[in-house]
Amino acid sequence: QCVRQCVRQCVRQCVRQCCMRLHHLAITAFGPFAGSEDVDLDALSSSGLFLIHGPTGAGKTSILDAICFALYAAVPGARAGSRSRLRSDHAAEGVVPEVTLDFTASGRRLRVCRSPEFSRPKKRGTGRTTVPAKVVLDELTGGKWVNRGTRNDEVAMTLKDILGMGLEQFITVVLLPQGDFAAFLRA
Repeated sequence: QCVRQCVRQCVRQCVRQCCMRLHHLAITAFGPFAGSEDVDLDALSSSGLFLIHGPTGAGKTSILDAICFALYAAVPGARAGSRSRLRSDHAAEGVVPEVTLDFTASGRRLRVCRSPEFSRPKKRGTGRTTVPAKVVLDELTGGKWVNRGTRNDEVAMTLKDILGMGLEQFITVVLLPQGDFAAFLRA
């Protein structure tokens, strides 16, 4: 009972602090997802808090990775060093890896679409070429999506200002990744 109250208080404090709500997540050729997957987070979070659960290998961690990648162009923990491996090994050769997250933070409705750096076959000749990472940040203003940035550094600064926290703090207080519940209670 005490732990449950503590978690509720921490979640309420986090929601007040960062005022963030995830609305929709679209994943294509990212992590284990070879095709496209759409997750309606509004439906899941109607009560304010949701739990991602399932059997080992179901893609739970990859969903959290996709959210972090969309917001911070990085994935948490031990997987952080594998940025060049974010594109699904199971995706068809011509499919571009991409994560799109639609969210509200600090009273602003935003959509960030990121594609990690990846390798593809050359269009002419043999061999492979590296496609650089891309990002597009849009804001819903007056019923229309307005572009707010396409440069990685510019979008990173804008999102950090809006969210008010970096990747590590976001992981600790918002995501509650598996196995880190005790660290959350100490945060």
